[in-house]
Amino acid sequence: MAIKIDKKITGYNVVKPEDKVAATPVTAAAPKEPRQAEVIQMHESVERPETLVGSTFKVKSPLFEHALYVTINDIVLNAGTPHELRRPFEIFINSKNMDHFQWIVALTRILSAVFRKGGDVTFIVEELKAVFDPRGGYFKSGGIYMPSIVAEIGAVIEQHMKNIGLIHDPEMDEATRKLIAEKRAAYEQAGPKKNTEVSATSSSKGEINDSGFPPGATLCVKCNTQALVLMDGCQTCLNCGYSKCG
Repeated sequence: MAIKIDKKITGYNVVKPEDKVAATPVTAAAPKEPRQAEVIQMHESVERPETLVGSTFKVKSPLFEHALYVTINDIVLNAGTPHELRRPFEIFINSKNMDHFQWIVALTRILSAVFRKGGDVTFIVEELKAVFDPRGGYFKSGGIYMPSIVAEIGAVIEQHMKNIGLIHDPEMDEATRKLIAEKRAAYEQAGPKKNTEVSATSSSKGEINDSGFPPGATLCVKCNTQALVLMDGCQTCLNCGYSKCG
């Protein structure tokens, strides 16, 4: 390729090929950035492994003749690393009772799809626990009121999420625990005379269970447990410490 020189030539020098190589500046190799670990988050494109870990819960409701068995399988993300996560991946509900087969299958498919979508899936618990049965709810073991069978499925999912560390219960401080213990002791020392009529009424309704709370206790609006008693003219819960008097 010809190059036209417009200025006057004052000198020249022959550049050999080896001189070009020697004149090329040697640049220091840029330090490599440390390789970052790829943290995998839950999303709908994550493929299902061949084997999943999970838990099965038995749900026995007076509304059903046969028990429900709720199985929740989890996927372990970033196994063996500091970023290891265990997240719910799918849910199955099985029972001998086929009367509700249609909506149970629909519920499990929708819940599994929400689990695989990723993100914060804990909202499912509150949505399910807020479902009420028009025929009325029931008390499960421990004196806890369940407004519907769907609400108890939500309670099962909540318990599973607590087991894998996805939901954390707010810790009750020592002062509240001490207050509840004092209230319970004071109630028991007051004697059963004041509560004889209430206890008889509760027994006739068949609402007394092995909750460990006084038989005359009523339902607490805060923790949904049959542990609300009347003390010093004020309704006080012996389970969570809730009081209508503040």
